Amino acid sequence: MPKRYENLDNVSTHKTWADFRRWQQERKQKRKDLSYVVPHVSPAQYERLQKPNGRPQLCWIGHSTFIVQMNDITIVTDPVWAKWMGTAKRLSAPGVPLDKMPPVDVVLISHGHYDHLHFGSLRRLPGDPHMFVPEGLGRLFRRRGYRHVTELSWWETASFCGLSLTFVPAQHWTRRTLWDTNTSHWGGWVIEADAAPTIYFAGDSGYFRGFRDIGERFSIDYALLPIGAYEPEWFMGPQHTTPEEAVQAFLDCRARLFVPMHYGTFRLADDTPKEALDRLWAEWRRRELDDARLLCLKLGEVIDTTQALATVSFTRAPSQTTEKQQT
Repeated sequence: MPKRYENLDNVSTHKTWADFRRWQQERKQKRKDLSYVVPHVSPAQYERLQKPNGRPQLCWIGHSTFIVQMNDITIVTDPVWAKWMGTAKRLSAPGVPLDKMPPVDVVLISHGHYDHLHFGSLRRLPGDPHMFVPEGLGRLFRRRGYRHVTELSWWETASFCGLSLTFVPAQHWTRRTLWDTNTSHWGGWVIEADAAPTIYFAGDSGYFRGFRDIGERFSIDYALLPIGAYEPEWFMGPQHTTPEEAVQAFLDCRARLFVPMHYGTFRLADDTPKEALDRLWAEWRRRELDDARLLCLKLGEVIDTTQALATVSFTRAPSQTTEKQQT
């Protein structure tokens, strides 16, 4: 029997077919405005990725796909350029077309769901990247002929050309077939390098105490956190954060800057990209947080992560009780 993975505190994300049917019935009664499309930048922006010249850079492709460049190493998180996800058509084109991508050195996979692990996109990435994947997922890659694959468990760290890559917990689940539910793990990644900002890529997660644990172990500069696919909350809650919970997660992990993700690309739940952003900003201002610390990137936008940090005044406070903990 294959090993089955669990969340911290044995939190279950299991839903029955009755739950799913209830959601689908509810969905038929909703009328949503999907006219808002996340804006793109001009190609002149993402052409900077071809020659980073040592600059630490960050670029959002869409959904949970980012390009991270440190020490002239190019990393891609959860590469998905697919035009369709099941019956859901992509809402916005990728920020950087595949044929304009720089050679990729490292791929970080958060878990095996199709909107985070798309082999069609992986095969088309330029370069010969090393795949860093959750425990239990390596065999799927090796069966498909990938040569450079490293599996990690929660809190394990691997090194690559001066980078430190740590696989950290998330609250989620995974399945690619009817028979492989939770036979591989899920999580996020913390990317560290000398003289470069530390980036926490959260993958896909519901709200959980692990955000505090991660903040206590690392000095995080950028938190890339999911804000979409939360409605209806009674169905999505254990596995996806609401925008308000994402703000709490940001405070828990004590990061300096928040970059939202996991919205605006595929309609995986009933919320819309505009609703997610509106709720995010409303909660941000309710908490009286500095607007400069919330970076809602355009698709294809490239930022110099060191320069962006220099514009923000922030002193990392010691671990403290947060609003979510008090409730």
